Amino acid sequence: MDISSIDDTEIEKFRNLSKEWWKHDGKFKTLHKFNPVRLSFIINTIKNHYDLNENDHAPLAGINILDIGCGGGLISEPLARLGASVTGIDALEKNCITAKLHADDNNLKINYFQSTVEELNINNKFDVILNLEVIEHVKNQNEFIKKSCDLVNANGLMFIATINKTLFSLVFAKFMAEYVLGFLPKGTHDWNKFLTPEDVYAMLLQNQFDVMESIGINYNPIKDSWNQSKNMNANFLVAGKKV
Repeated sequence: MDISSIDDTEIEKFRNLSKEWWKHDGKFKTLHKFNPVRLSFIINTIKNHYDLNENDHAPLAGINILDIGCGGGLISEPLARLGASVTGIDALEKNCITAKLHADDNNLKINYFQSTVEELNINNKFDVILNLEVIEHVKNQNEFIKKSCDLVNANGLMFIATINKTLFSLVFAKFMAEYVLGFLPKGTHDWNKFLTPEDVYAMLLQNQFDVMESIGINYNPIKDSWNQSKNMNANFLVAGKKV
């Protein structure tokens, strides 16, 4: 993404927004607490699948990753620091500019640009695609997954994170998270767009993927922490392999 034509005053606004994205006690603090659980699962799955050197200073070197709905780069940057070649796309241009400024300020080379996966027009494919908390916000979920799967190399990986469509998630991931605890702005989610793990498995299987592993990501209100779990009543993360 070329930002050289953007006015200096506007750049400063985006830089301030970047600081907000990366402030651990700011409005994105829930993501900062949530991210380590997702990243641990994703990184370990990639390492095991591609038989990467655990002790190497850049263990993901040579792995080409597409982060769909990258936001401010909270997932893209840690993966780039581990040596992966990362492309981040987002439907909002301001998110891409914000993420690029933060990456540049930290001497990280990440290819950010504004696009949806449906609009994406590139020739290369990826070893890993990340669809993290995106599918519950798109209009046509089947088409979204098909387009995403088409961009994965043979034997490549797809990670899909979303929220299970249960009564539990309606109460806790929707009502409590948005209207009581303030984890998310009111109206962030539409419960009718939530998917069950079985829905996600079916989408992967229809697009020539095997389901490798699934985990739940649960909130502990006593410790104010997020943890990996077998319980997938609300947030869950699925890893699939293209066959």
